[in-house]
Amino acid sequence: MLAETVCSAVSAAGLGIAAVTAYRRRFLAAARITAYALVPVGLVMTGVVEWLTDIVFNPTVWLGFGLLGLAWLILATTRAVERRRLGGTGEPGKKAKAGPSPEAVAPAASKPSLGSADPARAPADDFSDIEAILKKHGI
Repeated sequence: MLAETVCSAVSAAGLGIAAVTAYRRRFLAAARITAYALVPVGLVMTGVVEWLTDIVFNPTVWLGFGLLGLAWLILATTRAVERRRLGGTGEPGKKAKAGPSPEAVAPAASKPSLGSADPARAPADDFSDIEAILKKHGI
């Protein structure tokens, strides 16, 4: 009963604001405010407000929401533990491999790249590629 009274008061105040807005010749804004002001009365007339107040003030409903939250928390925790245990593969049937794969994708990538591939090559020749590119572009 209290919720219906509050909704009616909100609608009446909204209609009053819409009337003042229309008096100021802002008709589009007044029409929009009128539409918003009619929503609470419409909700009261359809019974939605009574249904919502029954849900909000019912402790059984809140216990149900609490149980749903607990179930979601348990599911999320078990997923996180499962992913961590499997090594982040994301597939329940597969376990993560302990070491590197026997077939390397780029076998030369594991070699150190500090020195040149040809030890007979002088360090001054390392810039020959860059010089060729610059000459090609006329620089």
